[in-house]
Amino acid sequence: MRVLCTCGKKAIIGKTDRLSLAHANLYCSCSDPECGHTFVANVSFSHTLSPSAKTSSQLVKQLVNAMSPENRKQLQQELRLF
Repeated sequence: MRVLCTCGKKAIIGKTDRLSLAHANLYCSCSDPECGHTFVANVSFSHTLSPSAKTSSQLVKQLVNAMSPENRKQLQQELRLF
């Protein structure tokens, strides 16, 4: 992915702060030393063109594996209510 500075030069992504699976903040700096602009660009999911070929159980497993241990325990407790 290429991010451009407001001056038109290529920007360097220094850090990515993923807020969710669908949204991230990209901390960028201009590659032109005379510009020196630093900024945050927002990247977000828009819409699906072709659905995933993964089954729902595969997707759930992947999401659970990405959770922190505390969140997994909370999810287990919530699922016991069903």
